[in-house]
Amino acid sequence: MERDTEVSASFVVVANRLPVDRVVTDDGSVAWRTSPGGLVTALEPVMKKNEGAWVGWHGAPDETLDPFEDGGITIVPVPLSTNEVAEYYEGFSNATLWPLYHDVVAPPAFHREWWDAYVRVNRRFAERAAQVSDTGATVWVQDYQLQLVPQMLRELRPDLRIGFFLHIPFPPVELFQQLPWRRQISEGLLGADLIGFQLPGAAQNFLRLVRQRLSVQVRRDRVTLPDGHVARAKAYPISIDSRGFHDLARTPEVTARSHEIRRDLGSPKVMFLGVDRLDYTKGIKQRLRAFGELVAEGRLDPDEVVFVQVATPSRERVEEYRHLRDEIDMLVGRINGEAGRIGRSPLVYLHASFPREEMAAMYSAADVMVVTPLRDGMNLVAKEFVACRDGDNGALVLSEFAGAAYELKQAYKINPYDINDIKSTLELAANDSEANKARRMRTLRKQVFDNDISHWADSFLSDLDAEVSPE
Repeated sequence: MERDTEVSASFVVVANRLPVDRVVTDDGSVAWRTSPGGLVTALEPVMKKNEGAWVGWHGAPDETLDPFEDGGITIVPVPLSTNEVAEYYEGFSNATLWPLYHDVVAPPAFHREWWDAYVRVNRRFAERAAQVSDTGATVWVQDYQLQLVPQMLRELRPDLRIGFFLHIPFPPVELFQQLPWRRQISEGLLGADLIGFQLPGAAQNFLRLVRQRLSVQVRRDRVTLPDGHVARAKAYPISIDSRGFHDLARTPEVTARSHEIRRDLGSPKVMFLGVDRLDYTKGIKQRLRAFGELVAEGRLDPDEVVFVQVATPSRERVEEYRHLRDEIDMLVGRINGEAGRIGRSPLVYLHASFPREEMAAMYSAADVMVVTPLRDGMNLVAKEFVACRDGDNGALVLSEFAGAAYELKQAYKINPYDINDIKSTLELAANDSEANKARRMRTLRKQVFDNDISHWADSFLSDLDAEVSPE
């Protein structure tokens, strides 16, 4: 296909969204601001070193933008129509794949027009990546919205090194085979040289799938296709900028804000904290119900404890999410109505987004972090809380079904489907001895700091580099 003569990069990231957000300044001019998030932090040094390009949607439908430079990175916008946002993104990506890959916590919807939009948009991303990649370039495709891109890209540009990383879980064969387009998705992923998953179990689910469903040779973690192409499937647990979070939490401004948060909450003896995107997979209802019962039963004193739940707005045009918001609103009102005091409620619910500095202050202020997803690929909030601790204090309550539980073995583990288990573990985490908390947190901190986001990116890219040599 015809190459882009103006943009040419030896390292290309392909993701649904760009690493920058558009902002309108006070004088009405348009500027671009680096998006928050660990992926951008991890890849920024690699991209600057290689004069890399990032291919993605800029967030506004029905608008076409030319490539531009930002902070030493070439930004390559891919346009999406309003209809494609509805069918490819809100539809197939988030109402079909998302629930299916999260153990069918909500029923997935299968619509052929959504699939058609998914194929069309994936092809557009693949073609744009092919146009901007140097000969023998490394292309790293990100996440479930773009699972067809590796194969499409290989057909267009067989000279490229192609990696793919799935940030969410990959389901067991018994669930994945519900998908009418299961073969196309499987073959799409196998276009990559290296397919990364959060956990070994997810990689094994994928290998079992292709062994059973496709006429390919599978030996250990390698899949050999009939044309001789070899794809490797392996786990690379993603992490965070641990040192960056820790240093941010230690700044005078964030430290002062942390103390202010405690004072504004009435200086509770124990502050519980939940931080999640508003999503039915996060187990928010279960944890709040458990907390409410503990207060109602007198096992936690509302004069001494407070639970702060941050629920970041998410996919509010999707019906399932609107229902969830209404249910949580009612649950919060009932708990506070039954156990609240004049001037003070035991549960503080914040349906809003906050900057990174405010989140670091909340992590620092909290005594017990409560992370209870019904299913999560990793859950970086758990690692952010650990990184923000000032020494070996605090407690992390963590769902067995979060990918982070595989690494953070010294957390207080719970089964989020068992309300009594959540209740007893919240009570234990609040009242455990300081020595036990310190022992657990010491191990958690070592894990989080030894395996940060740079370690994750370096591990994946070095393995991808070892898999193939440019033709």
